[in-house]
Amino acid sequence: TDEIMQQEIRPLVAVDIIEQLHRQFAILSGGRGKDGAPIITFPEFAGFSDIPDEDFLNVVTYLTSIPSLEAASIGFIIIIDRRRDKWSTVKASLTRIAGAFPGNLQLVFVLRPSRFIQRTIADIGIKLYRDDFKMKVPIIMLNSVSDLHGYIDKSQLTRELGGTLEYGHSQWIHHRTAIENFAMTVKTTAQMLQTFGTDLAETELPNDVQCTEELLSAHTDHHSKLKDELKLAVKQGATLLTCIREPVTRSANSKLSPDELENVATVERLLAQLDETEKAFDQFWTKHHLKLEQCLQLRHFEHDFREVKLALDNLMEAQAGFADIGDSVTRVEHLLREQKQLEEKGQEPLEKAQSLALHGEQLIQNNHYAVDSIRPKCVELRRICDDFTNETKKKYDILGKSLELHKQLDKASQWCEAGIYLLASQAVDKCQSQEGAETALVEIEKFLVTAKEHQLSNPKEFYNQFDMILTPEIKANAQRILQKLEDVQEMFDKRQVSLKKLAAKQTRPVQPVAPHPESSPKRASPKITRPAGVVYPSSSDNTLACDPNSASNSRWISHIAARVYSQNLDVTCVTSIHIINELIETERVYVEELQSIIEGYASEMDNPSLVHLIPSALQNKKEILFGNLPEIYEFHNRHVETGEIENCIENPELLARCFLKRKEDLQIYEKYCQNKPRSEALWRQCGDSIFFQECQRKLDHKLSLDAYLLKPVQRITKYQLLLKEMLKCSKNSEGTAELEEALATMLDIIKSVNDSMHQIAITGYEGDVSELGKLLMQGSFNVWTDHKKGHNKVKDLARFKPMQRHLFLYTKILLFCKKREENTDGHEKTASYSFKNSLKMSTVGITENVKGDSKKFEIWYNGREEVYIIQASSVELKNTWISEIRKVLTGQLEACR
Repeated sequence: TDEIMQQEIRPLVAVDIIEQLHRQFAILSGGRGKDGAPIITFPEFAGFSDIPDEDFLNVVTYLTSIPSLEAASIGFIIIIDRRRDKWSTVKASLTRIAGAFPGNLQLVFVLRPSRFIQRTIADIGIKLYRDDFKMKVPIIMLNSVSDLHGYIDKSQLTRELGGTLEYGHSQWIHHRTAIENFAMTVKTTAQMLQTFGTDLAETELPNDVQCTEELLSAHTDHHSKLKDELKLAVKQGATLLTCIREPVTRSANSKLSPDELENVATVERLLAQLDETEKAFDQFWTKHHLKLEQCLQLRHFEHDFREVKLALDNLMEAQAGFADIGDSVTRVEHLLREQKQLEEKGQEPLEKAQSLALHGEQLIQNNHYAVDSIRPKCVELRRICDDFTNETKKKYDILGKSLELHKQLDKASQWCEAGIYLLASQAVDKCQSQEGAETALVEIEKFLVTAKEHQLSNPKEFYNQFDMILTPEIKANAQRILQKLEDVQEMFDKRQVSLKKLAAKQTRPVQPVAPHPESSPKRASPKITRPAGVVYPSSSDNTLACDPNSASNSRWISHIAARVYSQNLDVTCVTSIHIINELIETERVYVEELQSIIEGYASEMDNPSLVHLIPSALQNKKEILFGNLPEIYEFHNRHVETGEIENCIENPELLARCFLKRKEDLQIYEKYCQNKPRSEALWRQCGDSIFFQECQRKLDHKLSLDAYLLKPVQRITKYQLLLKEMLKCSKNSEGTAELEEALATMLDIIKSVNDSMHQIAITGYEGDVSELGKLLMQGSFNVWTDHKKGHNKVKDLARFKPMQRHLFLYTKILLFCKKREENTDGHEKTASYSFKNSLKMSTVGITENVKGDSKKFEIWYNGREEVYIIQASSVELKNTWISEIRKVLTGQLEACR
C-alpha cells in the first residue's frame, strides 16, 4: 500500500525503471494512428512471459504516461508483433495486456505467427478466447506488416514493421531521462527560488550598519548562486532541445515524430516556466535588494546622524559655555579669539551636518521606505546648524558691544590716569609764581579739552547704548569709573581754584623747612619731605604739595601712574598708596638713623683710640645710655630688608596685617622707654664730653646724640597717625576691620609704654611692682577719704579739702601716690610718684555715681569702712576707669566660680 501511495505521490520516471526499459519488451516509438492515437509496440521478446508483473506494469504505466493528455484521451493503439512465436505466446501476451494495461485502448493489432500451423491455431484461438481476453476494443489479427500498413501509415511505423519511422531505443531512453532530469531541475530550482523568496520576505531588517551589510552580502551571494543555478538549468534545457531537434537540423527531409514534437514542446514549456520563474524571482529580488540597500543607506544615515548629532551637541554645549562677555578689553579680545576658534572648529561638523541633511533629502526624493524616520532627522540637523550660526552671530554681536564698552571705559580710566599724573607732576615751586600758575592752568585747560575722547559724558545715553550687556559687575565697574571721573574732575576744579588764586596775586614763594638735623651726603636725612602730586580729599586748603622732583617722589609718581593704569585705582586708593609710600621712605630713613647712632656712637665707645676721651661717669654704662636700641635697630632693619611693606603698595589692605603680625615684637619699645629716664640722667652728666663732640664731628650731624636718642619714642607714636590716615581713605572697604584692629593695637602699645614710664617713677613702695599684675590705668585725680572709725573732724575736713593723688590700677591692687616734680640743673622737671596707700582689688567695691557731681565715683573698702571719693577731670575719663575696675572685679568673680 505504501508503494502504491508512493507511486501516486511521485509519478514514475525513466531512471526508476531504466533496466526494464532497456529490455525493450514494450516501446513507444512515437508513431500515431490516423486519428492521432499513440502507438505502443510490443516487439518480439523471447522471455515475455517471464517478465515480472511489476516490471511489466511499471513499463506499460510509464509508456502510457508519456503522450499528452489530448493524445492519450484518443486511446492507445497496441501492436503485438508475434510473427515468430506460437499462439500460446500470443494468448499469454493478450491476456497480460488485457489484465494490466492502464490506459485507454482503441485498437489492438496482432501480427500472428507466420508459420501456417500456428496461424491456423491463432485464428481458431482468437475466435474461441476473444471474450476471455476481456478487451472492449477490437483485436485485429494481421497476417503480415503489409496488412498493418492498411491501418497505419508507414511513416508512423518503425523499420521492423515495414515503416520509415526512425527510432533508436537507446536514444529514446536518453532523451526521456534528460527531459525528466530537466523537469526535476526546473522543479527543484523553482522550489529553491520559492524558499529563498519566503526567507527574504520573512527576514527582519537589522538595526545597525554591520549586520545590514552582512545580510545584504549573504542575500546577494545566495541570489548569485541561484542565478547560476538558473543559468545552468536554462543551458541544460537548451542543450536538450538541440539534441531532440538534432535529426531535423542534420537533414532537412527529416521530420520529428509526434512524440518527439511533444518532447520539444515539453522542454520549451519547461524553459518558459524557468523564464517566468526567473522573471518573477528577479522582480521580487529587485524589490528586496532595493529594500536591503535602502535599509543599509538608512543605517549609514542613522549612524552618521548619531555621530554628527553628538559633535553638534558638543559644539552647542561648548558654545553655551561661552556665557562670559568679558570684564576688560584684553578679556573680551581673548573671548573673541576663543569664539573664532570655536567657529572654525565647528565648520567641519556643520558641513557634515549640512551634507548629511542633503543626503537624507536625496534618499527621500528616491522614494526611500523610511521617509518618516529620515525627514525629522534632516530637519533636526538643519535646525541645530541654524541655531549654532545664529547663536555665533549673537555672541559676536554681544562681544563686539562688550569690546566697545570696555574700550570706552578704558579710555575714560586712562583719561583719569593722565589727569592724576598731570596733577602729580606739576611742581609746587614753579606754581608759586604768577607765570608758573598760569602755565599750570593752561596745561589743565588743554587736558580738560580731551575729556570728549572718553565719551562717557552722558551716563544715561551710555547705559541705553550698552543696556543689553550691562551685567551687575560691568555696571558696578562703569559706575566706579564714572565716580572716578567725577572725583578727578573735582580734583581739577580744586586745583584750578588754587592756581587762579596764585595767578591773581603774586604770592611769596614757599620756603622749604629744614628737617631736624640736616644730613650729610653719606646718609639719608633724619626726616624727608612728604611725596607730592596728590590733593587730599580731606584737605581744607587747595594748595599744592611738595616738590615732585625728588628721587623718592619721582618713583612715587611713576608708581601711582602704573598702579592707576593697571588697576583703575580711585582717588582714595591713590591716597592709600601715598601713605604707604611715606611709611616706606620714613622707615628706611629711621633705620639709617639708628644705624648711624649705633655705628657712630655706641660702637665707638669700644674704640681703643677714643677710650681716653670717655668720661669716667660713662665707663661701662653703654647699656644705660643706649638701652635696647640695637635690638630696635635689628628688628626694623630686618623688617625693611624683607620688603614686606613694599608689597602693601600692590595690596594696601595688607598693611594692617603687617602691624598685627609684629604686635609682640613692638613691645621692645616699652623696655626702651622705661630706660629713657636713666639714659637722660646719664646724658645730663656726660653730654658735654669731648668724646661725644668727636663722634658728632665724624658723623657730620648738626644735632647732638640726645636728639637722636629721642627718635624711637617719636617713631612709635608715628605709626598710629599713619594708620588713622589709612582708615580715613579705607572706610567701608576691604581690610577696614583689620586696620581698626591694628590702630587699636598701636594705641594700646603707646598707652602701655606711657604707663610704664610713670610706673618706674614710683618711690616708697616696699613691695615688688612687677608682682602687682598688669598695669591697666594710671592718672591724676582729686581724692577725698571718709573713715567711719576716725575722728569726726577727719570726716568733716574730707568733705572740703581734696588730696591730689596719682592712681595706678593693677589687676591685683590700686596704688595711691603723690606726684612730685624736681628741677635738675636747668633741664626740664622730672616727675616721681611717692607711695601713700594701696587697696587690694579682691576686697574693694565701687559706687559709680556720686550725688551732686557726675565726674565723681567711690571706691570703698571692708564694707564701706573706708570710702575714697575720686573726682576725674572729665566724665569720659571717669567712665573709662569705672569700666576697667568693673572688668577687674568681674574677672575676680568669675575666677572664684
